[in-house]
Amino acid sequence: MQFGIMMRGQFPAEDAVADRFQEMLEQARMAERLGYDSITKGAHYSTHPLQDLQQVPFLCRIAAEAPSLRLNTGVLLLPLHKPLDVAEQLGTLDIITNGKAIFGCGVGYRDIEFKAFGTSKSQRGKRFEENLTAIKRLWTEEKVTMKGSHFELDDASCSARPVQDPHPPIWIGAAADVAIKRAARMGSCWYVGPNDRLDLIAEQLETYKRALDEAGRPFPDEFPLRREVFVAPTREEAYRLAEGPIMTKYKAYHSWGLGQARVSAGEQDELGQPFEELLKDRFFIGSPDDVAEQIIKFNKRLGINHIVMSMHWPGLEVARSMETMQLLAEEVFPRVRQGL
Repeated sequence: MQFGIMMRGQFPAEDAVADRFQEMLEQARMAERLGYDSITKGAHYSTHPLQDLQQVPFLCRIAAEAPSLRLNTGVLLLPLHKPLDVAEQLGTLDIITNGKAIFGCGVGYRDIEFKAFGTSKSQRGKRFEENLTAIKRLWTEEKVTMKGSHFELDDASCSARPVQDPHPPIWIGAAADVAIKRAARMGSCWYVGPNDRLDLIAEQLETYKRALDEAGRPFPDEFPLRREVFVAPTREEAYRLAEGPIMTKYKAYHSWGLGQARVSAGEQDELGQPFEELLKDRFFIGSPDDVAEQIIKFNKRLGINHIVMSMHWPGLEVARSMETMQLLAEEVFPRVRQGL
């Protein structure tokens, strides 16, 4: 079992982000000291009313503070970009980390982002597949000639080839069945998102396994999951501290259209529920015993073996997140390993 932290880098508009960034550097150093396995940074643009830090430069800077940890772009919104740029950006990150980059990518769901980059939701699946095909070729071939719907490579080469052979692992974030099937065909693994209940993930896992069989591919050695995680000495304290910041984040998800994106994909929109309902078989929040039991439950039901933990939300002091990091490393991880 591997354990990573998600560093969102999102803060309320009134925060001094330069100060918060220094706290995040300390958080990365703490992850290194405590023996965490990975650091993940998400990606969004135009995040009003929140401030945000951009993904790849953030991870390149974090590499200096946590040199032994794997660094994950989880997830890079691939349809918004051009493949040569992404291939060289991620190749550079892999070089800087000496082969510790993870290429987490997904299709995205926000209209404001698609419009700003000159594309649309209707094009995102096609652009994702074209881009990922081109990136793999750029990483593994000396020169590439390929024409896509929004780019043309004419004997193009990647000037920053990754250290990892043949390339960094490709975690494809997916919630809808069509994207899960794409992850089976094109990715190193399906990167399970933070919002779905255990029972829904278990159903979709069967879709993923069937798609792997159809593609003639084995089940991956690494099966990652992102979750909202918060630990305090007691369950009541954990709920009290986490509820407000988490609900601030989930209200932002709704204002950005994530709930509607789920409905459009044929799913039920459950993200607008009260905190007490969101907790059920979805978040890992509570005492050390509570959280260890929840992690073991997900592992035994799904086979998850790399948990990316979001433990900071807008309005929560970074110091509180660091207290959770300490409790996880000292009290939760040993319980999980013993339980497995």
